[in-house]
Amino acid sequence: MEKKIIAVVGATGAQGGGLVEAILNDPDHEFAVRALTRDPKSDKAKALKARGVEIAHADVNDKESLVKAFKGAYGVFCVTFFWDHFSAEIELEQARLMAEAAEAADVQHLIWSTLEDTRNWVPLEDNRMPTLQEKYKVPHFDAKGEADKYFKDSKVPATLLRTSFYWENFIHFGMAPKRGDDGKLALVMPIDEIKMPSMAVRDIGRCALGIFKAGKQYQGKTIGISGEFLTGKEFADIFSKVFEEDVKYVSVPHDVYRGFDFPGADDLGNMYQFKVDFEEVFCGNRDLELSRKLNPKLETFHGWLVRHKDQIPMETQTA
Repeated sequence: MEKKIIAVVGATGAQGGGLVEAILNDPDHEFAVRALTRDPKSDKAKALKARGVEIAHADVNDKESLVKAFKGAYGVFCVTFFWDHFSAEIELEQARLMAEAAEAADVQHLIWSTLEDTRNWVPLEDNRMPTLQEKYKVPHFDAKGEADKYFKDSKVPATLLRTSFYWENFIHFGMAPKRGDDGKLALVMPIDEIKMPSMAVRDIGRCALGIFKAGKQYQGKTIGISGEFLTGKEFADIFSKVFEEDVKYVSVPHDVYRGFDFPGADDLGNMYQFKVDFEEVFCGNRDLELSRKLNPKLETFHGWLVRHKDQIPMETQTA
């Protein structure tokens, strides 16, 4: 029997790459992968092709290329790339193009990787956090949440998949514990005492595969996934255990974090404040039991950190 094709946007990236791996490693071999990429000649695309993955050229800014790449696919996984350009407006437009292309290509099931529109809880006139890019509170959340409407209004049955902070940020985003002037390690996360949903990025892909495998069960629904809900202190304690060195948790004020000298610090500062101020909402929108049902291999942070210990950019203790 011919396998149903899943077209994966961002197949050489984090979330899309996780779904590609999940499909390739699925013992049921129910689906085939079509990897969408702007550069079919890239090393990552070539490596996927060598593993039997169909490679399709597509640009998320070009609707016609998306329609062509989606044609003949049973399902499509859609994700945007805010941190490539830092523009909520670009994200919105790319989401609209993907939704329209999926409808034009007559796709039967679409998963949209999304987040909350924080303006539903913190209106623009609410001064508890600054307004960014003129009309957003947390741009990389709000644009995705606003774009949900494109997929809800589409004729394509869609699952809106709310994701969580992923642990790979400790490897790639400069969020690992740092050594202070006193020589001691500290994990700086402005989340006060709240529990924060988080997960391994590859588990997003595994959960997405679980949604596709469930057929119509999650079509037309908004669901949220996470690996664990952890406090800053719990993160630090796990770092301490795995690295066998004391790691202290430090929560800085959100205004201080917004002023840090790296691109997107204001966006992330607002994001953390939203998670603190609306802990019940944010955690309530993510279902650990459902996450494990969709993905029985769901990792714990401890297990993930043990596996990735050598990739964490931790400064060694000086003599």
